[in-house]
Amino acid sequence: MPGSVSQTFRLAIPDHGEVTVKVDAPAEVDAPAEVAHARVGPAAVGPAAVGPATVAPAEAGAAETLAPTTPALILAHGANNNLDFPLLSYLADHLATSGCAQVIRFNFPYVERGATSPDPRPVLEATFLQVYAHVQNELRGSGSPVFVAGKSLGGRAAAELVSRRAEGDGVDAAGLIVLGYPLHAMGKQESLFLGPVRHIDIPSLFFAGTRDPLCDPDLLRPVLAGLTHPGRLHVVEGGDHSLHLPRSPGRRPEDSYPDVAREVADFIQTVAVRAVTAGPRL
Repeated sequence: MPGSVSQTFRLAIPDHGEVTVKVDAPAEVDAPAEVAHARVGPAAVGPAAVGPATVAPAEAGAAETLAPTTPALILAHGANNNLDFPLLSYLADHLATSGCAQVIRFNFPYVERGATSPDPRPVLEATFLQVYAHVQNELRGSGSPVFVAGKSLGGRAAAELVSRRAEGDGVDAAGLIVLGYPLHAMGKQESLFLGPVRHIDIPSLFFAGTRDPLCDPDLLRPVLAGLTHPGRLHVVEGGDHSLHLPRSPGRRPEDSYPDVAREVADFIQTVAVRAVTAGPRL
């Protein structure tokens, strides 16, 4: 195992202050130590991600953190947690330590403010776009595929930005990973939230627990089969909306994490090979 390194910095989100960004990377593609704890200005956003982010003077000229084809995974948190939610931390450590990917986690602005209610969707999506632009311009290798992902609220934002690519203002990602999609309100399976997945035209991997009150796997399965690019569903037996298992003698809620991490790693590796071989999409 190559080991991993972690960096934390602040990224400016226009009109919404700064958010914390944490990067976990395979050790052999570590960036210079001076990049850690940098304060970074706004980057251009949109599919082309034109123009680099503004880096504080002491950090200017830092090298890329990725090898030419090492994938980058942008991973957003859910509504009632932050970038250090245990499942997200586990995935970041596993993927970086195994050399599979560099993982970029970040807080949404409401978390930085100490608020409990999430930001409006346009703010969530603008924040995700700003992080995506910074990854494109500053963190990824020249041939590195970028994956977008999130837990619940963060997964919905990622899916929305993938769908918006066809409309001209989304993200050009190699793949999408959603850890617990909020498909319906609790007890209201007759009304499905399908807007964010209206145009998923890239490989996708969705996780759903059999105890998830916000996503019935049997309802999600045909939705994924009908996507522009049919998606893949991994069902966590006994999992809730956070993919946690019921606690019992000899079993912890987080015992689902290794299986989830293996599935995510397999998906990234499989899709990344195709993405690098195929080259950029038009």
